[in-house]
Amino acid sequence: MLIRKPDPIPSSEITPKSAYLNRRQFMATAAAAAAGAGVLGERLLHPSATAQAAATKLNTVKSPLSTTGETLTPYNDVTTYNNFYEFGTGKGDPSKNAWRLHTRPWTVSVDGLVKKPKTFDIDTLLKMRPMEERVYRHRCVEAWSMVIPWAGYSLSEFINQCEPLSSAKYVQFLSLDDPKQEPWINEVSLTWPYSEGLRMDEAMHPLTLLTFGLYGEVLPNQDGAPIRLVIPWKYGFKSVKSIVKVRFVDKQPHTAWNDAAPNEYGFYSNVNPNVDHPRWSQKTERRIGEPIWKQRRTTLMFNGYGDEVAKLYTGMDLRKNF
Repeated sequence: MLIRKPDPIPSSEITPKSAYLNRRQFMATAAAAAAGAGVLGERLLHPSATAQAAATKLNTVKSPLSTTGETLTPYNDVTTYNNFYEFGTGKGDPSKNAWRLHTRPWTVSVDGLVKKPKTFDIDTLLKMRPMEERVYRHRCVEAWSMVIPWAGYSLSEFINQCEPLSSAKYVQFLSLDDPKQEPWINEVSLTWPYSEGLRMDEAMHPLTLLTFGLYGEVLPNQDGAPIRLVIPWKYGFKSVKSIVKVRFVDKQPHTAWNDAAPNEYGFYSNVNPNVDHPRWSQKTERRIGEPIWKQRRTTLMFNGYGDEVAKLYTGMDLRKNF
């Protein structure tokens, strides 16, 4: 199984956001000149996903559910230090390769235990509810973390539109599975399409965010465009990216990393500093974007959201149900 522990990326190696934006006119000119030039031409016709995202702003309102008192991780770190194995296994690979992802047209289909199967267009979903900005801690199982201002609305708002049956106990989410757009799929030993799942009460919790953007802009491709989940009390791999299907089921669905290594990645995957990954400790984490002498910090139970979510797991053995 392929998984690696990240190395720090010096801030000097990260392209400032202003440089992306200043290059947009240049990229547009280069794109016109490159038409018909094969792969190189296609690459230039689809400039950096970060630059594309910067062109589309989202109207958001501040959410009372935001985490306060935390320094935001710089935009450049959020968009150049990513796990998205469909576009490469290195932390910088997705920002280089995710330009291949076409986010329009895009639909999300809903089936399983629902009154009636449905299909939602991404633009319909964008307009379904007012967009909120929520600042959440984002904790990776590889023991690094960020603080990100996401944009979206509670997943429960979408679930209510899906009209699940009372027999639905879990929600499964499936990502795009298209080797033409995501050629690195063939290089990673995971079951595709990427699958994740939540218990219904977890999915309906107000903190669970159906996410369309960050830093007031639509999601860059490398961050899971055009639609993903953010579940702030769970490890980042639970926050499935580039969702194309939602399925309501009565039994616990299979999930990609739990299938690949069940002794390392449990179904629940709640942030728990008392349960180490078999190959490294979860007691501390490295905050990306901070000065090196400030990066290391103590990991919080439920990533610091215990007051809001601990009641979901009353009576459960959180070492067994990790």
